[in-house]
Amino acid sequence: MNETDGRTKTCGLIAHPAGHTLSPMIHNSLAEYTGDNLVYVPFDVEEDELGNAINGAYALGVLGLNVTVPYKEQVIKQLIEIDPLAKKIGAVNTLVRCKDKKGYKGYNTDMTGLARSLKNNDVSIENQNVIILGAGGVARAVALLMSAKKAANIYILNRSVNRAREIESELKSQDDNCSKVFALSLDEWKIIPQKDDNGDKIAYLCFQSTSVGMYPNNDKVIIDDPKFYEMIHTGYDIVYRPMETTFIKMCKEHGARTLSGLEMLLFQGIDAYELWTGKVIEKKWSAEIYQKMVDFFNKPKNIVLVGFMGSGKSTVSKNLASNLCCTRLDTDFLIEKSMECSISSIFSEKGEEYFRNLETKTLRNINKDNDDRIVLATGGGIVLRAENRRLLKKIGMVVYLKASPESIYKRVSGNASRPLLQVDDPMKKIKDLMQQREALYELAADIVIDTDGKTQSQVAEEIVKAYEGEG
Repeated sequence: MNETDGRTKTCGLIAHPAGHTLSPMIHNSLAEYTGDNLVYVPFDVEEDELGNAINGAYALGVLGLNVTVPYKEQVIKQLIEIDPLAKKIGAVNTLVRCKDKKGYKGYNTDMTGLARSLKNNDVSIENQNVIILGAGGVARAVALLMSAKKAANIYILNRSVNRAREIESELKSQDDNCSKVFALSLDEWKIIPQKDDNGDKIAYLCFQSTSVGMYPNNDKVIIDDPKFYEMIHTGYDIVYRPMETTFIKMCKEHGARTLSGLEMLLFQGIDAYELWTGKVIEKKWSAEIYQKMVDFFNKPKNIVLVGFMGSGKSTVSKNLASNLCCTRLDTDFLIEKSMECSISSIFSEKGEEYFRNLETKTLRNINKDNDDRIVLATGGGIVLRAENRRLLKKIGMVVYLKASPESIYKRVSGNASRPLLQVDDPMKKIKDLMQQREALYELAADIVIDTDGKTQSQVAEEIVKAYEGEG
């Protein structure tokens, strides 16, 4: 990796939340391979600050930006120019700095990345028979790409056939359209032709473009009839969290070739990098980066939850452990088990300092002994010691579950098992303790998630997106 200096070019990702994303892995690896003095960083931008962020990026000399949800449509009004494909799709994910104008030009490399991914795997689009599952924004973009690349027949299947018909009408209205387009409901898949006029079997390139199969519904699939998958020669799931969705599994079981949306993520990044730098990325480099991405998903990773008492660490950790097939550990439970008494008893009989020593010992043991992929819930004061903060980061990705004092009070008031709250004014105690600890939670954390107004499932889903990488 190049060291930064006064000539270092900057590119980045605008998102909210930015969380953990694979984009820096892609672009910083590309900079290393090409020898470009360039660094790529994520920017967490609030929705009402998007315009200021774009203007500020230009003023600071930022070479290029990616944007992701929720900004792919919103960003268009901030541009001085837009590429025809992006304009047709109605969404932009890549901004390129214009040298002769004050602003950025927008592109959609999601779809060019998808096309490049198919080409990289020797899958042609021209004269192809295509099935698209879903009729949302991604499905529409895939359909536009398939039509532009002269697919023969395009079947769009959706629960609401009216949405599929809207895409069908749009494609048929285009002057350059040469594809035959058919909108169907999901249960009409059986009327899709399975043999041609000569009686030969027709095999389909199928795109799964819905969120079905994504966490927390990993076991779901939009069509569950095995006979449907006998029609597919190549199944492409836009979802890549998890890498092997139920759709991918069923395609494989029936002999189809399968491709993951992780490749689309890679090649949209490569297309963006080439737009920013003018460099041509070699195939061997893309293969090496893809392997890095696969390794990232496959390597055992741990999640550590920190936060004030009542922030939801216990319930969220149970949700995560169940859905990610991880082992759940809880520092308070481990301490109670080893000492054969409750936390409140330890505080009253031995004092807080003795308890903090037990916390540190527990973290050391987890670092030394655990080989499984774990979700670790921790006590509210575990961040007070610098050694503990270091140990937490060694264990895994540290997530700070943040909550307001009012939310905490509502969740824990009257709970006699909280030794630090057995005072005359627990609300004041909560505010005082949170004021002391908040900066330490921030210091320990890799990501921060505000839990106010969210269900435990919603909080868990945000963590999973960060854990598995959000492109």
